[in-house]
Amino acid sequence: MASYDPKTIGDIHRHLHTHMPPDPALRIKALESLAVEKGLVARETLDTWVEMYSEKIGPKRGAEVIARAWVEPDYYDRLMEDAGQAIKDFGYQGHATEHLKAVQNTPDTHNLVVCTLCSCYPFAVLGMSPLWYRSAAYRSRAVKDPRGVLAEFGVTLDAGVKVRVWDSTAELRYLVVPERPAGTEGWSREALAAIITRDSMIGTERDLKLEAT
Repeated sequence: MASYDPKTIGDIHRHLHTHMPPDPALRIKALESLAVEKGLVARETLDTWVEMYSEKIGPKRGAEVIARAWVEPDYYDRLMEDAGQAIKDFGYQGHATEHLKAVQNTPDTHNLVVCTLCSCYPFAVLGMSPLWYRSAAYRSRAVKDPRGVLAEFGVTLDAGVKVRVWDSTAELRYLVVPERPAGTEGWSREALAAIITRDSMIGTERDLKLEAT
């Protein structure tokens, strides 16, 4: 079995970023269309798997991490100090989270994650990145007009709330720690994890909706 060399993987990743076409999603779409055309897979099957991993399975990992940080102050401190090490407690580490930084939302600060270079994303804890995260429009506008982008996601911030935009790279990726909603005191970690969404961990959602426990 081949050994894992983080430096080699990082070098390959940087090389690919340098030489990739402007929109690699077009290549993926072409391959998907070809597979469907050849009868290798049904489009409905692809759609189901993509939705499952992007909306359900993947983000549950990050939600478990955040929920634990909400209820265990010591773990929260570890997560904020070195998120890549902290998530090893769950066995979720990988080269995409080798250098992971957690950033905390507060009443006066909102964090938003983007990757202007391509679409670097902590998929080990968030699953597959959504299509809009990989789009050229999001990647450019999130930096130039973050408040406008957030408004399109339904997030309207008071003038006094500062927006911090974090640009992910192959060497450093980000995980937003949303504020714990009031009224969740005494909730179990499982119940807390159920209200944490993928978008809240990217920063395109701020106020989490409470659900029945």
